[in-house]
Amino acid sequence: MSIDKLEPLKRLFAEMERALIAYSGGIDSTLVAKVAYDVLGDRALAITAVSPSLLPEDLEDAHVQAAEIGIVHELVQTHEMDNPNYTANPVNRCYFCKSELHDTLKPLALERGYPYVVDGVNADDLTDYRPGIQAAKERGARSPLAELGITKADVRALAKHLGLACWDKPAQPCLSSRFPYGEEITIAKLQRVGRAEASLRRMGLSTFRVRSEGDTARIELPAEQLKEFVLTTDLPRLVATFQSFGFLYVTLDLEGFRSGKLNQVLPFAVANTHG
Repeated sequence: MSIDKLEPLKRLFAEMERALIAYSGGIDSTLVAKVAYDVLGDRALAITAVSPSLLPEDLEDAHVQAAEIGIVHELVQTHEMDNPNYTANPVNRCYFCKSELHDTLKPLALERGYPYVVDGVNADDLTDYRPGIQAAKERGARSPLAELGITKADVRALAKHLGLACWDKPAQPCLSSRFPYGEEITIAKLQRVGRAEASLRRMGLSTFRVRSEGDTARIELPAEQLKEFVLTTDLPRLVATFQSFGFLYVTLDLEGFRSGKLNQVLPFAVANTHG
């Protein structure tokens, strides 16, 4: 059972004695922060990296969840947008993002007396195409969930058991994942797609993506929701809203939402992903 994995996770943090958590506010890193705080108290510190690729709503969620846990929560600015290797949006873009993150967190951890920087990578992530994991490992980061074989399903079960309100929160990769590989990422484009997704969230949608390609926004929804969305949405108003953000064209993906869809262009060996 998933709950049986809680005690080994607690023991792992007890052995660490002090830990700095790379805390995005997603369900994985929130579980890590919760267990770290329960074991270590004020010897655990959660730090969220703030950059243009982080949705303001996700930052607010991180604040709220950290306060509910009780863990000390701090922010740092990261500057991956200054790196042309990142903004060119190659297939290993995430490597450069996590390099920037951990090059920022590692010296901070050492300065503060934290021997470990830990992240929320889970066991399922190890089977995906996740170049950022390599960058984190190269910089000595630890992944307690992955080390103990804790899967995404385990994460949700443990989070629910521990009373975390976000236990069923949909996965929310960074905004840069909304662009096809090879299309340059700019702050203006990130803000445009962020505003578009925020507008859909205000409509009551929870599981979706707005994929951005050139001046086209492509909305992905779960396939079973497509018909109702078309029948009940004021489509001209939605198009006008998206156009006010700077898109020229607004489309609906008839295949439906599929996490990591933009990775289908990658070679088969690395295309099995959930980004």
